Amino acid sequence: MGYIEWTTELRFVVALVLGFLVGLERESSKREQKKVVLGGIRTYPIISMLGFGSAWLHQVGVSAILPIALISITTLTAISYFAKIQTEKYGFTSEISAILTFIIGALALLVDVWAAMALGVINTMLLSEKALLEDYVDKLDRVEFLAVLKFLLVTMIILPILPNVEYTQFKINPSKVWLIVIIVSTVGFVGYYLSKKLGKKVGFWVSGFVSGIVSSTAVSIAYGRMAKNNEQISINALQGTIAASSVMYLRILVLIFIINPSIVLSVTWQLLLLSAVGFGLSLLKFKIKKSKVKLAEEQEKLQNPFEIRPAVLFAILFVVLIVATGLVKQYFGDSGILTLSAIVGVVDIDPFILSLINSSTIEIKLIASSILLAMLSNTIMKGIYFGYLATTVRKEAFLRFGILTLAHIPIIIITLLI
Repeated sequence: MGYIEWTTELRFVVALVLGFLVGLERESSKREQKKVVLGGIRTYPIISMLGFGSAWLHQVGVSAILPIALISITTLTAISYFAKIQTEKYGFTSEISAILTFIIGALALLVDVWAAMALGVINTMLLSEKALLEDYVDKLDRVEFLAVLKFLLVTMIILPILPNVEYTQFKINPSKVWLIVIIVSTVGFVGYYLSKKLGKKVGFWVSGFVSGIVSSTAVSIAYGRMAKNNEQISINALQGTIAASSVMYLRILVLIFIINPSIVLSVTWQLLLLSAVGFGLSLLKFKIKKSKVKLAEEQEKLQNPFEIRPAVLFAILFVVLIVATGLVKQYFGDSGILTLSAIVGVVDIDPFILSLINSSTIEIKLIASSILLAMLSNTIMKGIYFGYLATTVRKEAFLRFGILTLAHIPIIIITLLI
């Protein structure tokens, strides 16, 4: 907007166009749906010009005209609404839009033009997309919505009051710990949402890809159960499981970039290479078979990361691993950190990896090597989880996960030597 000189004449044009925009939508809505609405193609531009003119008079010294005009237009819309409810029409959208159009006309002159434009365009979009919005609400999962709402409320209440101070020799910062929990939960929720929405519409590979953003370990167990119960989809399930495992490297890379960008360059090529190997293994010589099995049945078991309980448990585990890593480093040195990395890979590796990148006492080379070793351990366990459950493709599963596991070894060695 800085390249345009917004003169009074141009501002008037903006107010008029935005009024016509709303009026055009109301007029078309009136004709298509044959419903009673306040005004149309002529009324709303006039209301916008009324707002603009009142703001102009306000600027030249008639200060009372703006509030008087606003009260007047509010009164007129109220009269229109009460007249409408006599015919058992209870919608109040047009009346509110009329008041907002008046305000938009005034703002077009009084403030930065972008504010009037934003309000006018968004107002028109909300009016025109009523059917789409109502359809979305009908499909909204109330449990998921409440989980997000509770988490946001707890976040807004807890995060501001947590002390931004480091405690103990392990430099535990409560505010930073909770912020990391929020970031991890948000990234996980993106995958959870995509998995819920796409699970019924796409195949195992795509479904495994988006589910892997939440937890690749959970996917390996879920798909293993599906393959156990339905041998016909075993190969497809294995394909989705390896795709989910390949996403793990990208998810961790994104989290590292967000939380501690200074470490990103030390692990970027390694994680991208391992992810590429994994995706290659997920597609190599695999024939996609159509199956009527419902992916959503198993994906329902993926836990919503925005629930308060898993978020709190993650925070506790994160703090415990910060302390454990510090003690191991103090008493056992670098070899102890590497051993711990191999052990924690048996379970969820996210808290451990994030505790590593949050540390200021561990060398970057050791952090990078420990991350890769934890991923190696976790990859072995996912292969075991899936192979144990999916007996018909056990050999193929061990072969694929074995190759992915072996790919870690030279990368870890190179990382240690660089």
